[in-house]
Amino acid sequence: MSLANDARFWDRTSRRYAKSAIADEAGYARTLDRTRALFKPDARVLELGCGTGTTALRLAGHARAYLATDISEGMIAIAEEKNAAAPIAGPAFRVATAEGLAPEAGTFDVVIGFNYLHLVRDLPGTLRSIHTLLAPRGLLISKTPCLGDMTPLLRLALLPAMRAIGLAPYAGVFRVAELGAHLQAAGFEVLATENHATKGGENRPFIVGRKR
Repeated sequence: MSLANDARFWDRTSRRYAKSAIADEAGYARTLDRTRALFKPDARVLELGCGTGTTALRLAGHARAYLATDISEGMIAIAEEKNAAAPIAGPAFRVATAEGLAPEAGTFDVVIGFNYLHLVRDLPGTLRSIHTLLAPRGLLISKTPCLGDMTPLLRLALLPAMRAIGLAPYAGVFRVAELGAHLQAAGFEVLATENHATKGGENRPFIVGRKR
């Protein structure tokens, strides 16, 4: 499996993904509110793993500049279609990865990664790239499924089986504490770790890290 395989998986599933409902609307709204509160009016924001643009279209109006990126051309195409159908000022969409944006070092005040960090193949390397992209004391805002804290049936049986038949993408397995350790090793000070879920017991913490 490779980065190209990951892109093909998301291209293939992009239309079905676009039709799926948000599982916890109230929890998602809480995450958006918390994120907006962290933006300064002149913030330059980068979103990684933006998918079909739902979050970008809800947050872009609260920043000076908003670049939403995804590995999948199919996802970005849908995001652009959504913005064309109901245009809002602000967001730009691009097929890109954190590593591919390296020439834009120090460009962003905030980097957002919702449901993203568990999907990258080199978590330490990606976090170092994000650190480089941020301006001094810039913020990384993430909300990440920590599969290591979820039921063993999911991470040890169901997920590998689905991946083997092409029904699930690559997913890294780590615990909340391990993610925090990776953030610190990459040069971030963890400012907040919160649970925004309003139903069920999910291990998908909302974490704010500041570039040291």
